[in-house]
Amino acid sequence: MELEQVISTRHSVRKFQDKPVEREKINACLEAARLAPSACNSQPWEFIVIDDPQVKEEFAKAAFSGAYKMSAWVANAPVIVAAVSDKGSFISRLGGFLRRTEFYLVDHGIACEHFVLRAWDLGLGTCWIGWLNSEKAGQFFNLPGNKKIEHLIAVGYPAPEAAQDKPHARKPFDELVSYNEYKK
Repeated sequence: MELEQVISTRHSVRKFQDKPVEREKINACLEAARLAPSACNSQPWEFIVIDDPQVKEEFAKAAFSGAYKMSAWVANAPVIVAAVSDKGSFISRLGGFLRRTEFYLVDHGIACEHFVLRAWDLGLGTCWIGWLNSEKAGQFFNLPGNKKIEHLIAVGYPAPEAAQDKPHARKPFDELVSYNEYKK
């Protein structure tokens, strides 16, 4: 698939076929994420791939308890990828402090966007999940205190009914772009 087509057709998928996802495809997505740029080349990400049904079920109980129950559907995805962060290098943290920007989160966004675009290119659907109990999810994997599961990516082959979904409408280009001045 051409990059323009990947970008213009990719959408969140919440219904998946009951079909395992080949590790080679997951690894190709992780490789795309690994190659993403980051502030000061800090690469403040790690990924935990959850594809064992029993582990996935237990993880879902922890990550989607209480107020986070509305995300429990994620357990039905063949694969869940947990994006683990650290705060980045000292220089990127200092820059973030001075700019009041959490650069490591920007870096995570770039890496995970690389992941989901590559997944779509390989015929996989994804949904990026931010509504989870990060504390309990981190405890499930015994993460050290300086690590946090920021978000999850549900991955699988889209169910036939999900294949009918289209990307949500976007604002018109002219509403979002101006050259050499701010026009509103």
